[in-house]
Amino acid sequence: MREIRTTLSAISMILIHLMIFFISPENALADSRKSPVVINLAGGDYGYPTPFSHYPRGPGIYKMFLIFDSLLEKGENGHIPWLAEKWDISGDGRVYTFHLKKNVQWHDGAPMTAADVKFSFEYFSRHPAVSDDLNIDGKSFIQKIHVTDTHTVSIHVEKPFAPCLGKIGRSRIIPKHVWEAVSDPRTFDDPKAVIGCGPYVLKAYNREQGAYQFAAFPGYWGPKPRVDVIQFVPVSDEILAFHAGEIDLTGVAPDLIKKYADNPDYQIRQNPGFWGYRLILNLEKRPEFRDKTLRQALATAIDRNELVQKVARGAAIPASAGYLPRDHVWYNSRVREYDFDTDRAKALLQGKTMSVDLLISNTRDELRIAELMKISLARAGIHVTVKSVDMKTRDAAIRNSDYEMVLNGHGGWGMDADLLRTVYAGGKSVNQSPFSDAIPGYSHPKINDLCERQHVEMDEIRRRQMIFELQELIAEGIPQIPLYNTTGHVVYRPARYNGWRYMFDHHDMTHNKLSYLTPAK
Repeated sequence: MREIRTTLSAISMILIHLMIFFISPENALADSRKSPVVINLAGGDYGYPTPFSHYPRGPGIYKMFLIFDSLLEKGENGHIPWLAEKWDISGDGRVYTFHLKKNVQWHDGAPMTAADVKFSFEYFSRHPAVSDDLNIDGKSFIQKIHVTDTHTVSIHVEKPFAPCLGKIGRSRIIPKHVWEAVSDPRTFDDPKAVIGCGPYVLKAYNREQGAYQFAAFPGYWGPKPRVDVIQFVPVSDEILAFHAGEIDLTGVAPDLIKKYADNPDYQIRQNPGFWGYRLILNLEKRPEFRDKTLRQALATAIDRNELVQKVARGAAIPASAGYLPRDHVWYNSRVREYDFDTDRAKALLQGKTMSVDLLISNTRDELRIAELMKISLARAGIHVTVKSVDMKTRDAAIRNSDYEMVLNGHGGWGMDADLLRTVYAGGKSVNQSPFSDAIPGYSHPKINDLCERQHVEMDEIRRRQMIFELQELIAEGIPQIPLYNTTGHVVYRPARYNGWRYMFDHHDMTHNKLSYLTPAK
């Protein structure tokens, strides 16, 4: 794959040139600042940031979002207008008409029009993006698209369904004049592949170092960037790098918070619990897991509070057995929970024992979680063999259902409650996203029915009742075991930069495009 590669010294030279560019009086972004704002964050390779080539985990998705805009954007309290300044929904819920912002241009100077929107959705139906919002069970829900004029487009869907607006609104818009001749988007790694109409352009990418550099696009149509350059740089220890001034924001363990709490040079924020770990059971490879009593014994034999204290160091909360986390707007606090009780687990197993393989990634936290679970499960008579691989190999195994039990940690737990359908409604996942992987071999008629009914229920009150009932059924059957949701803290220097913002359903401020832009008045 041909990449935009630079050495660290080359990145420094580019940054110098960018500084000269940004402070030149003729530049559209020039203002009263004496120097450009450059933010450094911890790096890591998450792929080439096109809609088709980035790695499916969050850091890859949200780097791509810096380049490519969508009709709607996620604000702090919900979806907000973005490329679409307003929209209309037909009475039958099947036609969504979007009125586009004017004077939007691609990074190469070409105008963005309704034709690009039509092309994008039609192209995604043939070539699903990594972060795919337009397919349901492997099939596009869009029936047809009609362009009324240069700035008006209507999207007709097969049938009305509750999360439709958000799914359409989140899909990235790509330039027709770049992609219409591309037959295999996953191998298209030309620099033209990262031409978007978003607030940033990609200036440098080094796969081996996990380094990226994004520069503000001077012709951006929307809120002006407050940050001129965003750099993701390789660091071995984030805390040390933060204190050395190499990065500008870092996660901080609870036992270190006091170090920053009473110091006006630092600002501490607590993340909402929309990232977490779950233990997925493969009911196809291990038919024993079809026994609900066995699954309940597993859940009872795992000390989730121990995991919170010894792995997350207190910066987490035990996950709900109903899956939707406590910070979710539709969290049901009445679901059944499984308190740690070895004797109870043994009683449920009725003296039976079993051996099972557990697949994990080779990260420090997952190794520690596996170690602690292995000990507690063994006390109940469940003997675990742990297999550790790199994260990409583990994720591929999840997509291929090639495991007996697997530990998966990811974000996305705060998304629309239709997430329950993508995980629990039976069958295999057709989405590459790590937070929508189905449970192999699991099917529950009432859960399947409720999942489908809530999906098309347009009355919010009735849908909420269904989601609450779903959580109760899921918790009772416990087909997978949610372990804990992280609520960690981040620290930054407000004098250095103080524009950080959360999205309404996400745990990481650095992933929020709005964090780098001028706030709306």
